[in-house]
Amino acid sequence: MSNEPITLTAGDAEVTVLPGNGGRIGGLRVGGTELLRQGERFGCFPMVPWCGRIRDGRFRDGATVHQMPLNSPPHAIHGTARDGAWRIARTTTDEAVITYDLVEPWPHPGRITQQVALTPDAVTLTMSVETYDSSFPAQIGWHPWFNRNLGGEDVQLAFSAAWQEERGDDHLPTGNRLDPKPGPWDDCFGMPGGVDVTLTWPGQLELSVASREEWVVVYDEQAEAVCVEPQTGPPNGLNTAPRLVTPLEPLEASTTWSWRRL
Repeated sequence: MSNEPITLTAGDAEVTVLPGNGGRIGGLRVGGTELLRQGERFGCFPMVPWCGRIRDGRFRDGATVHQMPLNSPPHAIHGTARDGAWRIARTTTDEAVITYDLVEPWPHPGRITQQVALTPDAVTLTMSVETYDSSFPAQIGWHPWFNRNLGGEDVQLAFSAAWQEERGDDHLPTGNRLDPKPGPWDDCFGMPGGVDVTLTWPGQLELSVASREEWVVVYDEQAEAVCVEPQTGPPNGLNTAPRLVTPLEPLEASTTWSWRRL
């Protein structure tokens, strides 16, 4: 099937899925108001088969060390799937399923499937990484760019984390856990009960980002947007907290964004 843009609708909500641009969500409109920053690098892109930065672009897989391209020197960042064209597996008016087959420079064959399911007051993104060949470490995450401002006051972020990963000068977690500090952030937080972050545009909209995963990166250092990124492990997690994809057990994760008018 082609990889043309897909538009999903439910109630007054509308989601645009862009298989041809890295499988990203190109837009989320509620009552005609666009919540995601627009532009070919923005929207919400999948971070897979890893999230955030890998130190020096290298990760160990058994006895082998693999080198990924340094697309954020001196590190490799955000996986390879956001750079490829995905294929449409199926679509309805309110659901799309798209797939991406892992290719070089990733060293292992595998398939990524992403489902986008829309209701009038929520969208759920579900992703899996599966292999029919050798096992390999992987991560799944999402990188949404929410507009800081929807035409009124700036968005307010609220969350309660058990810890904040100490960030080194190289932007990677040092392995130390700190009490959460005030922003601005480009930081990873631990939420053992599951990710739960609320974005409130005062007088307009409240949106909750939830996931059963226990890691979230919050990035709010840019003027235009704030990012709330649920993921299956911390940055550099292929080295420090790898999750194994095996022929019997895929890696799966999901996140739900739900909203209500204020």
